[in-house]
Amino acid sequence: MLRVLLLSTFCLWFSLSPFGQSSSYPQKYFRDPLGIPLELVANFGELRPNHWHMGLDIRTLAMENLPVYAAADGFISHIGVRPQSFGRFIIIDHPNGMSTLYGHLNDFFPGLEEYVRAKQSENKSWEIELDPGPKKFPVTKGAFIAYSGNTGGSQGPHLHFEIFDTKTQIRFNPLLFGFDIPDKETPSIVKLAIYDRGRSTYGQAPLFIPVKYTDSGYIIPKNTLLRTGFRKLSFAIEAYDRMHKGGSADGVYEADLFQDSAFVSGFTLDKVGYNETMRIEAHIDHPYRYNGGAFLQHLSALPGDQELVYHKGLQNGLVELNDTLVHDILIKVLDVAGNSSTLRFKVKFDEGMAPVSYGNRGEVFVPGKMQWFRRPDFEARFSSTAFYDTLPVVYLRIGAKQGGFSMQHQLNSPAFPLHDEATIRIKPTVSVPPELKDKLVMLRADAKGFSVKKPVWDGEWLQAKFGDQGIYQLQLDTTAPFIPSLGKGDTIDLSPVSRIIITPADNFGQIRNFHAEIDGQWVRFTNDKSRSWVYIFDEQCPYGLHEIKITAEDLVGNSNTKTWWFKRYPYTPPPKKKYKTKTKTKNGKTVIKKKKK
Repeated sequence: MLRVLLLSTFCLWFSLSPFGQSSSYPQKYFRDPLGIPLELVANFGELRPNHWHMGLDIRTLAMENLPVYAAADGFISHIGVRPQSFGRFIIIDHPNGMSTLYGHLNDFFPGLEEYVRAKQSENKSWEIELDPGPKKFPVTKGAFIAYSGNTGGSQGPHLHFEIFDTKTQIRFNPLLFGFDIPDKETPSIVKLAIYDRGRSTYGQAPLFIPVKYTDSGYIIPKNTLLRTGFRKLSFAIEAYDRMHKGGSADGVYEADLFQDSAFVSGFTLDKVGYNETMRIEAHIDHPYRYNGGAFLQHLSALPGDQELVYHKGLQNGLVELNDTLVHDILIKVLDVAGNSSTLRFKVKFDEGMAPVSYGNRGEVFVPGKMQWFRRPDFEARFSSTAFYDTLPVVYLRIGAKQGGFSMQHQLNSPAFPLHDEATIRIKPTVSVPPELKDKLVMLRADAKGFSVKKPVWDGEWLQAKFGDQGIYQLQLDTTAPFIPSLGKGDTIDLSPVSRIIITPADNFGQIRNFHAEIDGQWVRFTNDKSRSWVYIFDEQCPYGLHEIKITAEDLVGNSNTKTWWFKRYPYTPPPKKKYKTKTKTKNGKTVIKKKKK
């Protein structure tokens, strides 16, 4: 009894003091990286399709090329240029053991821009990662380092900003460091879902309970008593937070679940590492989201989750109804500033609503155990941490598609996520000529798309690793990528344009290598958005007559090369056509006629 009393007191304090708030986060050590009032497009922990957002997306007034400044003293430890992802980005290491990252940049400051371009030319690669060391580019707090932009996976101009531990690479919520961003808005609770935790969450659909906002918090309207036949249950919520009225709908920082005033379970999004960010797929109801639903955040960890963001209290983090008494439930949702919203209701076990026996589950994948799935011409191997909850096995062997070198093997669905990649092994069902052995790809498909890997031979089998379940098959790829024409004629006139854009295409959507030369010299085509390659004319292409050669290679080495001659000279747009106007009145209406001079 004393233990329960102490725990209840502890949980009451916890309800008033958000998890993760700690003096260990240095206040005002970092300045804002822009010289404008800070307003967010997205916060730390915002829910994304396969990861938590790991920093702040800061508005840049819908513009590019705003100056970006170092958040504190240190040195530039890493520069990256990547397709999708951060595009062009900088990492600065600071003396306090932390680092900051600045992503989706346009040009770097002149000395750094010159250094990066020289390294790209030296490596003949636009995509590059550089570690210049502590003495090459020291910076002071507030030093100009780059211009903001829209490069990489950005969907619009903004600056992506992160703070992380230099040694462990764990990302911290930047809002814990004392940035001046006013926040007086309380989080919003949109939906409540209930789950029977006597069985797998992957074998049921969420049961939704309507919620309503009142002056005293959120409630279940009409009937505040929720009757259920589940002895063990958990809840999930759809919720969001705004920092000001009309602001973007951001992720919530913390949510806690209490039963009869005792803390049961909750989560706090104060720190996450990039090697663990995909655990969001255990934090949300992934099957519901995959099938078109909103983000539902579990308040209790799934059995196979390592509880990265969760805190567990009583009853192994679940609500347990071991009697027929009425129990009080409180869900509290908070933001970093301490603004909170509550949802209160009562719950009671009802024997008459208890589910019937679920029967034999058949073959299942279970969390915490390494597992092999074997058939005569198909195998799948899963690590002990691959599954977040128990999953019934659904397997179908389907006839081969045209051009297939194996049967189609459907194993479950990508609606049920994997934490680790699965090793997929397929035995060809037709003889593969020696000259075609390196031209086979392994295709994984589902209703929403496909992914492709180049498999490796292991005896009679081909194997590759995939991060999703679906339909697998071996396909032959002997088709070289398609390179569109640069223009018409023997010598193409590019004088009116400022850049060359090439969008190669591949039958399996995989361009492994792209190489471009003008007059025999490598030129820097950028590839921020992963489809089109863009070369903006610079000193490597002066006015005159030039030869350009483009080569594109796919995943299995099929390649295509095209060569054109083009000319480029100073260009003056033709004068606009001049018109003289004549105005007359007809039937009471004014009519204006234009006529070429």
